Amino acid sequence: MSNNTTEALRSNARFNVLDGWRAMSILLVLACHLLPIGPKFLQLNYAIGVLGMSLFFTLSGFLVTHILISRPQVFDFLVRRFLRILPLAWLYILIALSTHPVSREAWFAHVFFYANYPPKPLIHVTDHLWSLCVEMHFYIGLALLVSMLKKRGLLLIPLICIAITAIRIFNLEHVSVITHFRVDEILAGSILALIYNRQLSITLFNMMSKINYAYLWVLLLISCHPDAGFMNYFRPYFAATLVGVTLLNQNTQFARLLESRWLFYIASISFALYVIHPLLESTWLGSGDIIEKYSKRPLLFLVLFLCAHISTFYYEQKVMAWGKNISRKFKSVRSNEC
Repeated sequence: MSNNTTEALRSNARFNVLDGWRAMSILLVLACHLLPIGPKFLQLNYAIGVLGMSLFFTLSGFLVTHILISRPQVFDFLVRRFLRILPLAWLYILIALSTHPVSREAWFAHVFFYANYPPKPLIHVTDHLWSLCVEMHFYIGLALLVSMLKKRGLLLIPLICIAITAIRIFNLEHVSVITHFRVDEILAGSILALIYNRQLSITLFNMMSKINYAYLWVLLLISCHPDAGFMNYFRPYFAATLVGVTLLNQNTQFARLLESRWLFYIASISFALYVIHPLLESTWLGSGDIIEKYSKRPLLFLVLFLCAHISTFYYEQKVMAWGKNISRKFKSVRSNEC
């Protein structure tokens, strides 16, 4: 890839290929939770769920680290990240826990995002929120790293990621919801951002641009299966490399597929799809025996996409715009005082 092409890619405000990956990740997770994927003994539902989350975490790590590389402003970073997650997450938690009563301690664990740690007070309609806990812990940790060491602190991410993977290996943790056993999937995405922005060796950049993504697909799929054993520990790196290869080779047929408009739309409502779907599945839409339950699935998906669309464009975006406006006013007042 030429330097001009690389600079053009780096200057884009959005990455169309990454939108495609985000859409794929949420579709995989929804399929895992809401559809039967093959015979149970093959454990394909489990595997595609792990695959979807691995891709999602990779994208998250890449995007937030890419932002901090270009704009290492911790306050802005945290405001934007919290505004992205908290409005819908807290509303969902309020509705879910109001309709499914839990203890005061469980409320605190949900609201402050530590429910993925023992005693793990997540319930069936909030069990998926473990991933938001991992995300929030990552954001706070990354903000602290940049606050203390500025932009150069990001160069410690590869060492931290390898250390987390080593901890997983030592504790035999193939797949976990606990942050320090799972966050290497996000950190691997951060490493990809460092490579993409040439903060690490240029050799890594050149090597990644030449890898055949078909082989990576096979390795990643294997590493997501519960019977893959030691391969599970390499999953974060397979996922990040696969995303990186498509990012650096956007003229391939597969990369062009990822840039399709329908995937872009799904990506735009993906967070709401993820957060909302368990609560809808717990209603009449997900009730009944096997035949009745799956005969309702088209209606469930229709209602889910409608709710996600409304949430994204008529609730979340308005709250984020309001929050960003408050943030700008706050910074303006601070700059005037200085």
